[in-house]
Amino acid sequence: MKLQIKKNDTVVVLTGESKGDTGRVIDVDRKKNRVFVEGVNLHAKHTKPSAKNPQGGIVKSPGGIHISNVALMSDGKATRVGRKQENGKTVRYSKKTGKNID
Repeated sequence: MKLQIKKNDTVVVLTGESKGDTGRVIDVDRKKNRVFVEGVNLHAKHTKPSAKNPQGGIVKSPGGIHISNVALMSDGKATRVGRKQENGKTVRYSKKTGKNID
């Protein structure tokens, strides 16, 4: 299954507690159809002191959001993504503006 959103894309959250927040995609989980967005849907994990983290404490990390609940940003607005052939290669483009997405 082809996913419309890739790593390092800028997305906006459409639903849920973080609705309206924007951020950069850190990772895409293709098996579960989830994306991890920087600074959105943060989870707190309590850690014990260790050699790597001698202080211990609370570490915040982003949780996954289902891919259907985010939309790609293009020119500051949410847009749907299309695919078309250009010079023998498949490229993504914004359906709202018609511009290619790099």
